[in-house]
Amino acid sequence: VQLQASGGGLVQAGGSLRLACAASGRTFSRYTMGWFRQAPGKERAFVAATRWSGGSVYYADYADSVKGRFTISRDNAKNSVYLQMESLTPEDTAVYYCAAAFGGSVIASEYDYWGQGTQVTVSS
Repeated sequence: VQLQASGGGLVQAGGSLRLACAASGRTFSRYTMGWFRQAPGKERAFVAATRWSGGSVYYADYADSVKGRFTISRDNAKNSVYLQMESLTPEDTAVYYCAAAFGGSVIASEYDYWGQGTQVTVSS
């Protein structure tokens, strides 16, 4: 599986951005797709994930720091996952990575495939 993240950029505090991640692979719909971020000097941290639960059911998980502001979604027909980010603050500044796994959750080491990252910078 190859992942290509895009959509990062510079935005003012309070603004919005939408990240996208395009994936290759024929079983995309069954993968857990996650977003992680890494700020300078900090460890990579979980942001959000969408998990396949069987059939057409998916669950979304969010880090507490982004609940109510970020929304993860996926379009299996396009092999893509998105992260809509609202009410951004300078604390959201980081490189954002998309990742894929079978059965992954909130732990980075559970993910097998990673995109290259896209920079999000929020100015105050």
